[in-house]
Amino acid sequence: MKSPNGIFTDQPPGSAPVSPKRLATIAGVFYLVVGITGGFSEGFVDPSLYVAGDAAATSANVAANEGLMRFGVVAHLTDAVFFLLTAVTLYLLLKHVGKHAARLMMVAVIVAASIISISAVFTFVAMQVATDSSYAGGFGPSGASALVLLLLEIQHFAILAAQVFFGLWLAPLGYLAYRSRLFPKILGVVLVLATVSYLADVVVAFLLPGLAEQIHGYLSIVPAIAEIWMVLYLLVVGVRTPRSADRTQAEEGVRSPLGVTAP
Repeated sequence: MKSPNGIFTDQPPGSAPVSPKRLATIAGVFYLVVGITGGFSEGFVDPSLYVAGDAAATSANVAANEGLMRFGVVAHLTDAVFFLLTAVTLYLLLKHVGKHAARLMMVAVIVAASIISISAVFTFVAMQVATDSSYAGGFGPSGASALVLLLLEIQHFAILAAQVFFGLWLAPLGYLAYRSRLFPKILGVVLVLATVSYLADVVVAFLLPGLAEQIHGYLSIVPAIAEIWMVLYLLVVGVRTPRSADRTQAEEGVRSPLGVTAP
């Protein structure tokens, strides 16, 4: 029988969850899995196999690393699943702050997770084309290699498009974190700034690809700081308790022009 104080028990509208620290820890674990699987698939597997504009090299890489490709596909799918689980847990933690913002956060994650899952299919089919001789027999060796490159380019640009929603989910999350008093306000601000960096990176990548290579590293700094900080805060601190949040707010009290601390 479900405990009446369980973390997934519905709460009255506008009330905080019963076990915010436990929800925060669960969200932190899920978010850590997203970072590991996403970093492996998008940061290691995809760049090491895909060679832009070189069909022969890309096809040869894929054929020589079939096992790595399979792990990459599984990592992409795991990333999508745990991204959704992270968002659901944070929704339960923060929906009392603003339900509309929490729903916007969920919508962005659902779209991003869907794109990630679909892109994994293109990766898997590219591996099949590169490793199954029947495709070379039907399309010819060069045709099969071109098909492998095409499939991986679709996957590559699909992940780039998903980055729009990787960024957009951080804006409502930052707003909720800022308003909730469960997290440092500066963390909420940095999460919103990460949205701007993500979106700028995508726009430049599609409009000015030559410039994108030069500034991508700089535009990745704020999102990296924001998301690593969020994961570590969830895992190490969890959330501020109402008492500690009140104390922090008192210490940071907003002062009026007369120097009186506002309540």
